[in-house]
Amino acid sequence: MKDIIDIVGAHVELQKKEQDIVHLTVHQFAESLGNAIDAKDACTSSHSEDVAVISQAIGVQMGLTSDRCKALHIAGHLHDIGKIGIPDSILKKKGSLTDEEYEVVKLHPVTGAEIVGPVTVFSGDNGIAKMILHHHERFDGKGYPAGLKGNDIPFGSRIIAVADTLSAMMQDRPYRKAIAFEHVLGEIKWCSGTQLDPTVVKAFMKISDKVGKYLSDMRTLNEDDLIAHIKTV
Repeated sequence: MKDIIDIVGAHVELQKKEQDIVHLTVHQFAESLGNAIDAKDACTSSHSEDVAVISQAIGVQMGLTSDRCKALHIAGHLHDIGKIGIPDSILKKKGSLTDEEYEVVKLHPVTGAEIVGPVTVFSGDNGIAKMILHHHERFDGKGYPAGLKGNDIPFGSRIIAVADTLSAMMQDRPYRKAIAFEHVLGEIKWCSGTQLDPTVVKAFMKISDKVGKYLSDMRTLNEDDLIAHIKTV
């Protein structure tokens, strides 16, 4: 009997190790793809990485399961993967976009969801593909591509939207300079209930000081330190 128990235990442990290897490989591949998108534009350096880390941190703060937080992290890396289909003439344009050019930009969540669609583990109502597809929806229903409103927007997308807004505003863009962290916090508060989910904004504000340190030039907290600290608060 003991031999059978030992065999079953060894089998379970082997399965766990295999699952850990698969998750690590998926994460590393997602990170690589995110880096590839960021490399298309010098203004978006580290954007996908920052969105991944901040999204996971918000998920941890909100008490989501480990698996859901990991999914948020991967979705953060991949949220802009659809920009691979945007011509550089539009993506890097220094002036204002025309209406036609903006319509092209608005296609990137759809393109991104289509790119990751064949990956079975990314499917589901609140799966990674749906998080990517709807990360530019607005809480008031005025976003894109589907004009979803409130809780109809996948929860993961609502979390990524806050992280994406923060990171994007803190980086230089062809049409404006980066905005200071304290001013970005004010903008996020102002967008609560309209562009952004107020529940997610509230959770983010509770960890904003730690996120600010993570994003600072000094990088006084690395990714693992940030997540570990939030878990103990």
